[in-house]
Amino acid sequence: MHTTTVGIIGGGPAGLLLARLLHNSGIDCVVLESRDRAYVEQRQRAGILEQATVDVLRSSGAGERLDREGIVHDGIELRFDRRGHRIDFPGLTGGRRVWIYAQTEVCKDLIALQLADGAPLLFEAQVHSVEGADTDRPVIRYTHEGREQTLTCDYVVGADGFHGVARSAIPESLKRTYERVYPYSWLGILADVPPSCDELIYAHSPRGFALHSMRSPTVSRLYLQVPNGTDPADWSDERIWDELDARFAIDGDWKLERGPITSKAVLPMRSFVTEPMRYGRVLLAGDAAHIVPPTGAKGLNLAAADVIVLARAFARLKETGSAELLDAYSDTCLRRVWRAEHFSYFMTTTLHTDPDQSPFDTRLQISQLDRVAASPHAAAELAENYAGLPIG
Repeated sequence: MHTTTVGIIGGGPAGLLLARLLHNSGIDCVVLESRDRAYVEQRQRAGILEQATVDVLRSSGAGERLDREGIVHDGIELRFDRRGHRIDFPGLTGGRRVWIYAQTEVCKDLIALQLADGAPLLFEAQVHSVEGADTDRPVIRYTHEGREQTLTCDYVVGADGFHGVARSAIPESLKRTYERVYPYSWLGILADVPPSCDELIYAHSPRGFALHSMRSPTVSRLYLQVPNGTDPADWSDERIWDELDARFAIDGDWKLERGPITSKAVLPMRSFVTEPMRYGRVLLAGDAAHIVPPTGAKGLNLAAADVIVLARAFARLKETGSAELLDAYSDTCLRRVWRAEHFSYFMTTTLHTDPDQSPFDTRLQISQLDRVAASPHAAAELAENYAGLPIG
């Protein structure tokens, strides 16, 4: 049997960042990750970091490579009705901006720090259950290196994703879940070609949504709205580029550069929230508690916000003995979660073409995009949400 103050289930960005923040506050913890290190460092997910996420990575000691290799963006472009309109983040938010820096790179940086001087990080540690959530000493049961083991904790943090086991520690009778499944998915590609834009392009088109993003100055990341159940193998490279060309089309001389596609995957779209985010000594963070469609770039940033709130609460408990911030954790996070859910829903439903929508619905979408382009207040609302609302 092993013991620790905080047992963290999940070695993705949420669990790793929390471990780093706890380590810097002198609070012992253990991180249990079911996958191997190579999988965690190669798992393609989010790539946009809010100002607050960047700030905490820097302050935690994980910002050196981010500052060297991350791509700073001061806005996005909305394309609709064959027009383009730029949203200026710093000008509308008092100086905030976002960074392009892939989740894989965030994980690599945090793993390197954790293994060098942090708390224990166990890969290929398969958690089976969390017991005693409503006691003073909950227990995590897991298998590592072929042996059944237990970790007794003061607190357990479930940062183990939507399909993890931590959420099951909350009794069904006390749990409320809210969910929306969208009638479309994203076909995402990575291509070895320099980006055709300086900032992200979000395109509304009668043919469906498209997004032009990037991973580096030489690698482009692009997405197409496709029907649920789409097989990536049904989309040839030529068909993908042709469809992207059609959806990004505007009146002007902009050109989409093409190159070798190195990866294709279909991403389903879902909104999901579970309440509360705490039961007894078990606290949920990140995708274990909430999922957003990727249109608003909130997933990784919401997870970071959760663990920033948690780290502050654990530090307060250590310094003063007060559990006030821990007791308020769920309510504090859920206020921000629901605002991010709303923003992600707004971006998704405004920019995507529902298979069953009427011409009336399409005109409403164009009207809303027109308002963002014409109204400083509407543009500021979008910019403030995209760049990130205050934490806590």
